Amino acid sequence: MIMDATTLFSNAQAVTATAVSANIVDLGATGTVYGAAAAIVRDIGRGAAVPLKVTVVESFNNLTSLTISVETDDNIGFASAKTVWSSPTYALTDLATGAKLLLPDSIPLGTDERYVRLRYTIAGTAPTLGKITAGVTAGNQTNG
Repeated sequence: MIMDATTLFSNAQAVTATAVSANIVDLGATGTVYGAAAAIVRDIGRGAAVPLKVTVVESFNNLTSLTISVETDDNIGFASAKTVWSSPTYALTDLATGAKLLLPDSIPLGTDERYVRLRYTIAGTAPTLGKITAGVTAGNQTNG
């Protein structure tokens, strides 16, 4: 698995409360084709798969569960964020160091705006331990 700093959402980010990823991926502005009235429309979820990976790099404690969502928006402040995918609910027992959490096989359909981030939603008591590394990869190792 190869990760790139420019497409890394979280790099050993402490997740001790509901929060968004430390980094936002900027897909860039779309251009307007010569003669067109409006900028081209994109949906990077279509076409070739763009793999994602989330790994627990420090075991969590206290919480009841964690859910991860992929959000997109047309502005960097995420004033009108749109959730394009949500993970299953992960129980505390699923959140040990080395756990590789399920994300969609690739960037989900509907990722059609300029900015993308992850949202980590905590249920139960706020953890005091727990870190995640997440990002786009060049391919995910399966050992299967």
